[in-house]
Amino acid sequence: MAIDIIRIGLVSISDRASSGAYEDKGIPSLQEWLGRALATPWESTLRVIPDEQDEIEATLRDLVDFDGCHLVLTTGGTGPAIRDVTPEATLAVADKVMPGFGEQMRQISLNFVPTAILSRQVAVIRKRSLIINLPGQPKAIAQTLEGLKDEHGKTVVPGIFAAVPYCLDLIEAPYIETNPDIVSSFRPKSAQKPA
Repeated sequence: MAIDIIRIGLVSISDRASSGAYEDKGIPSLQEWLGRALATPWESTLRVIPDEQDEIEATLRDLVDFDGCHLVLTTGGTGPAIRDVTPEATLAVADKVMPGFGEQMRQISLNFVPTAILSRQVAVIRKRSLIINLPGQPKAIAQTLEGLKDEHGKTVVPGIFAAVPYCLDLIEAPYIETNPDIVSSFRPKSAQKPA
């Protein structure tokens, strides 16, 4: 049986990184985390773009409609600052809104910083793709994807990526599996494929 390769769009949204004023850290941290977390073959398409709503919308449409990305992860541009327009751009290209992802990210981040309530991350479905806005800081990216673990490595608050594989199943994207040492994905028994 042929294994589908999951195609993932990784988008860093930052005026300074896109202009070369500083090195982007969001995409490298996402690539590193996905490399540890995914047990399924994957490939990525990378974009570093400024905080411009029209450009963000065009990039998201391009990654889904033309590059065939099944999952798109963005970093940056989700705060309350004037130039932070990632959520608005993401909602503008949505077919369906998935509010639980943003709610869970804020819940996880509140364990670390009270300013997590200022985060406006959203997640949406466009066609057969899931688009998720992640925080801009590498440490916060890993925390929200992976969740909170106790001193023994046991998950106490699930990260958002635990729900991503089943969400992709429901929108008829490729079946993916995760490394349970990093994040245990959850599927109902009826949706699990035999090993």
